[in-house]
Amino acid sequence: MLVQIGLLALLVLAYVIALRLISKAIHAVGLRRSLNDLRVSLISKMVNLALTAVFVFLFCVVLGVGYGQLAVFFSSVFAVVGIALFAQWSILSNVTASLIIFFGFPYRVGDWIKVVDKDEEILGQIHEITSFHVIITRLTGDTVTYPNSMILQKGVIRYRNEAEAKQHSTLLKDVAKGDNGATEISKN
Repeated sequence: MLVQIGLLALLVLAYVIALRLISKAIHAVGLRRSLNDLRVSLISKMVNLALTAVFVFLFCVVLGVGYGQLAVFFSSVFAVVGIALFAQWSILSNVTASLIIFFGFPYRVGDWIKVVDKDEEILGQIHEITSFHVIITRLTGDTVTYPNSMILQKGVIRYRNEAEAKQHSTLLKDVAKGDNGATEISKN
């Protein structure tokens, strides 16, 4: 019994230290990449939630909860996580993709990008990156809400500035020509 109490105390101490170290590391990544504080906070909360799940698992093991009971619980959790990783349209896949975007997405708010999509031209400036989608403001002023999981599956072209993006816009050229029922742009 005394050994269990000692292990639980050690586990709680390790958990608190790990929470602080991981939180500081995430904030350091956010500062180094000049990321939005809200986004850094959101990612920090997600990682802390995962760490808490590991802590609860280890806590239950130390307390002597049966492996059969834990196996049923965690197999259900892993099934949901599996859906999050592989289901294309699921909300969980967008949250998972937001974690990937936070650590590995080479674009940030303010960048001019084009998402390579055969059906629609999605070219504009990244306005915001949230936990479910990337908000892109097009050259025409329209706002496109693009799911995180989809932006990871498509090619993305980054432009240095708005002028370069305008040069590559087929939508602006079509509007200027009067194609697709659009009105012509005034040259004033």
